[in-house]
Amino acid sequence: MQISPLEDKSPVMGAPPSPQVRSEGLYFCDGKRKVDYVLVFHHRRHSSIRSLVSGSVSQDQLSVVSNGNFPPATSSDPVAGRGGDVPGGEAASVGEVFMELGSAKGSEPMEPVDHEMHLIRQEFETNLLEAGLEIEREKEVKTQGPSFTRIHAPWPVLCREAEFLKIRVPTKASYELKEERGFGSSMSSMWRKLNQPFQPKVSHQDHGSTKFLSHCFSRDKLHLYNISSKDTFFDNATRGRIVYEILRRTVCVRTCQTIGISTLIAKGVYDSAFPLHDGDYKVIGHLEERNDRQVLHEEWARYSAFYKYQPIDLVRKYFGEKIGLYFAWLGVYTQLLIPASIVGIIVFGYGVATVDTNLPSLEMCDERLNFTMCPLCDGACDFWHLSTACGTARASHLFDNPATVFFAIFMSLWAVLFLEHWKRRQISLSFSWDLTGIEEDEEHPRPKYETILLQKRQRKLKNKKKRKKSEPEKQEDGAVTGKDRWRQKLLSAMAAGAPPPVDKLTWKDRLPGYFINVSSILFMFGLTFSAVFGVIIYRITVSALMAMSPDPETKSNVRVTVTATAVIINLVVILILDEIYGAVAQWLTELEIPKTETNFEERLIMKAFMLKFMNAYAPIFYVAFFKGRFVGRPGSYVYVFDNYRMEECAPGGCLIELCIQLSIIMLGKQLIQNNIFEIGIPKLKKLVRALKEKEKTQKEREEEKPPQQWNLDHALAPFEGLTPEYMEMIIQFGFVSLFVASFPLAPLFALLNNVIEIRLDAKKFVTELRRPVAARAKDIGIWFNILSGMGKLSVIINAFVISFTSDFIPRLVYLYMYSPSGSMHGFIDHTLSYFNVSNFRPGSAPQNSAHESITFCRYKDYREPPWSSDAYQLSKQYWSVLAARLAFVILFQNLVMFLGLMVAWVIPDVPKTIVEQLKREKKLLVNLFLQEEKEKFQLIQSLFAKDSILQSNSQVSNPPQGLPILGRYSTLPSGPAAGDGGGPRPRCRAASFSQFSGKTSSSPKNENANSRQTAV
Repeated sequence: MQISPLEDKSPVMGAPPSPQVRSEGLYFCDGKRKVDYVLVFHHRRHSSIRSLVSGSVSQDQLSVVSNGNFPPATSSDPVAGRGGDVPGGEAASVGEVFMELGSAKGSEPMEPVDHEMHLIRQEFETNLLEAGLEIEREKEVKTQGPSFTRIHAPWPVLCREAEFLKIRVPTKASYELKEERGFGSSMSSMWRKLNQPFQPKVSHQDHGSTKFLSHCFSRDKLHLYNISSKDTFFDNATRGRIVYEILRRTVCVRTCQTIGISTLIAKGVYDSAFPLHDGDYKVIGHLEERNDRQVLHEEWARYSAFYKYQPIDLVRKYFGEKIGLYFAWLGVYTQLLIPASIVGIIVFGYGVATVDTNLPSLEMCDERLNFTMCPLCDGACDFWHLSTACGTARASHLFDNPATVFFAIFMSLWAVLFLEHWKRRQISLSFSWDLTGIEEDEEHPRPKYETILLQKRQRKLKNKKKRKKSEPEKQEDGAVTGKDRWRQKLLSAMAAGAPPPVDKLTWKDRLPGYFINVSSILFMFGLTFSAVFGVIIYRITVSALMAMSPDPETKSNVRVTVTATAVIINLVVILILDEIYGAVAQWLTELEIPKTETNFEERLIMKAFMLKFMNAYAPIFYVAFFKGRFVGRPGSYVYVFDNYRMEECAPGGCLIELCIQLSIIMLGKQLIQNNIFEIGIPKLKKLVRALKEKEKTQKEREEEKPPQQWNLDHALAPFEGLTPEYMEMIIQFGFVSLFVASFPLAPLFALLNNVIEIRLDAKKFVTELRRPVAARAKDIGIWFNILSGMGKLSVIINAFVISFTSDFIPRLVYLYMYSPSGSMHGFIDHTLSYFNVSNFRPGSAPQNSAHESITFCRYKDYREPPWSSDAYQLSKQYWSVLAARLAFVILFQNLVMFLGLMVAWVIPDVPKTIVEQLKREKKLLVNLFLQEEKEKFQLIQSLFAKDSILQSNSQVSNPPQGLPILGRYSTLPSGPAAGDGGGPRPRCRAASFSQFSGKTSSSPKNENANSRQTAV
């Protein structure tokens, strides 16, 4: 069915509507047409459109008609200016829409830059009118401030673009969903009753037993859709998305070589562009009259609703599938953190319960054993007793116990289970949101890509013209005649008919961007490593300086003070570099000039993830795998800058320091980013706006008009994408999964953070951000691949943490190979080696030591004693422990990956019910279209049959005098020149088909044929 282009005929600037309609701020001045999109630019001074030729405009108001032409400037008749003759001899149609561009009287001259921007906006908005959109802009005022251009998409434009974008809409056909029976039905009913208090009071969440079939919109199948009202058939989110698609591919060629609204915003032509919210988020009046934004605010975006499920369907309806999938993923992740938190608490509780019975800790705390340890620094440090590190040993057991191995295996399987569960949930949402039948559409190029490509073409044309001018005309060697001339013409025509090659940006065009990308990323990696190395130097120097202090209390708190301050410095550096790396990743991705939005987003995500992953985890990797590995031994230490020894792990091992590092960075990062960046900064901006409002005089407040919805939305912060939200959760997922063996309480803190994060993000989207364009997406994209990769990486990292960072493997080796009693008695003595104090380097022995009679001191390592023939060499115990550690890594990885594959194989990606319903829907859609085609065919058959009967009756009842009855007795064409010749009798159907030809005839039957043709 063809859509009439004259659906909405009223002009843009009309009479003001009633105050009730105007107060909503969601419609044009006529109160009927919705504002689907808003363009904003800063109006600096009262101005008028000045012609580049004459420099002034004589009429009071200048209008732009929808075909892109300007009314004649010489006419003083306002009626002619609104729809009279236009250049080119064409009259403006009734359906054309006008845009008021202001008055020229008393206007001040524009600045050249402002004038250029004005012309670009003029061309862009004229092209929007040509695309069928309707535009409204208030008359210009003399005060400075933002100016708003409102855009409305009429029904024909919505239909055209919905068909182009393949938007799926529900049809009239429906089917009943299969209900559970028996025991499953009773269990589902009981579960629904238990869950009722946790369900949000949202009508969109109530899934009935009936589901309507959906199909890609087509203007030829409007009768299949349940169109009760053209104004509400497409919801506001879909209307905004359609208008955005028109905005992003509208070109400006005459004034500037740019494509799309985003390029114009980058050039400063417009300040911003956004769809409107559905009104205020505060409920005023009856609860039954709430709009979607108010429902989301009451049932979703409040901290008091933390215990309720998210209204995901309403989130998707209001913000689009892409944002709906983010919140659905965040909800699934938070739900599955509950069992992980419970198991983590149990593991931590096991460590607390067994700390008083742990034999290694008891031996370290036993003063009777009298383990005299070697000095921690050269010269200033004295010998010390191992029993003074009793607190560190007891704290280390809380996280370094046999239960942590089980927890590491559990969390590795948990990561696999989380991904499998999300895949099923994602498929269910895709089916519920009618996204399963949508294939990946061929994406349109990004506006910046097309702009650069357009500039490249212009340069080619200019260079080609220059070459043509510089090259002399070639003289023909000889005249070509006869067949050779025709052959040459044929070859030239064939060559001209060949399609020209499609221009695109090659690797040569992107080479500078690639070079800057590689060098910048390497520089950022070096900057991260430099920050980590700087903190290491800080720890070494401060430890040495505090050890030289004469205050005994300062000496006793060296390790705690240095560790705490170093972690805080690491946290501050991470937060600062995080903000820098986000902006750098955006800039580097723009330099690559990706062709499509998907390519741009994927490259941006990968760059930002690499930089932020390295930034967040580099200090943790250092503590887990490098600290204490390159210290050396007494008498042969490794030095930094020839004066400072490399730092060592605590007597209880590096695992407790890893736990401290992980917990402070994880908690500090989440608390500071959530409370300062996401809560504090928006509140600060709101406070600044309130102070500016107070500074206004009473007269300015009285003259100021009540704010419309576009004014309120413009005051909100722009939506900058989901990448920061995903990145924050992905980094947290790394804290939960990668080093969970060292901090079993990480899932608990992540759960508490996410409960707040969901409501915080919801409040931000509903109340503090402009409404984003509803983007369609079937899945979370490259984020799933990152999660899957981090899940596999967590298996490897946890295996190495258990093997090399904790004392789990040395304990097992001692228990089964070296323990004389088959218990852990003597384990501490087994792990300590002997050093003869006479072998100290000159100047490194303790000065003014209180232990003058000491001959040997102990240090933690597996080395031969000084009385051995291989003194201070690595002992057999070291190689036994190393072999056991490597064997455990291999065994742990293979076991966990095998169990993960088993879990993934047992849990299907697509639920069985979804598979059955997809088959059923496909069958019902096929039957629906077959029935439609059958009805069309029957209608055509009946029309042709009726036509044949009328044709036969007219020829029998009114035969032409003196002429044969054509179509029955002759095959000659009808006309006055037809003879009396006979011939075979043709088919009646062929005769009726001949009536639809464009031939004319003087026979009487032609009038009937023409009338029947018009009727058909």
